[in-house]
Amino acid sequence: MRLDSNDYDDPDREELLIRELYREFGGPLLRQVRKTTGNDLQWAEDVVQETLVRAWRNSAKLTWEPHLLWAWLLTVARRIVIDGRRRRGVRPREVEAPEEDSLAVPDGADRTLAAIVVADALRNLSAQHREVIEETYLRDRTVSQAAEVLGIPPGTVKSRLFYALRALRTALKERGVAS
Repeated sequence: MRLDSNDYDDPDREELLIRELYREFGGPLLRQVRKTTGNDLQWAEDVVQETLVRAWRNSAKLTWEPHLLWAWLLTVARRIVIDGRRRRGVRPREVEAPEEDSLAVPDGADRTLAAIVVADALRNLSAQHREVIEETYLRDRTVSQAAEVLGIPPGTVKSRLFYALRALRTALKERGVAS
């Protein structure tokens, strides 16, 4: 069948024209559109379908010469792709909702476990090392304030703190917590 626009008011004739249009231009149009959609087959098929629907809607206005029709189809398909890209750029990307079982609910278990491991490691330190860590880190005191509370010189607090932290780091490494 030759593409022709005669008797376009006849519904059977319109259906034959659109089938012939798809047979003749569907494959080449799909190949062209896949290039512009980043090889997204599903999107390309949607674009080809929409292009052919628009050709069917405008069948009375179209010039049914193959080279002019091909140019019209390519132009319409290109515009549909551009519109699709614009729509995708405006809306946030859609993602599937995660399953309820896979959602992480912050319950404080990690923090509690870390506190237990650190407390255990602190118990294994000497009393002097544990004191300086408690005063400086846990009670948030300066070296001078800790020295005053403990009744020792600030230099001694600094020295004990250095060795206490080193011992604590070693104890946490042994427990597989620190690196």
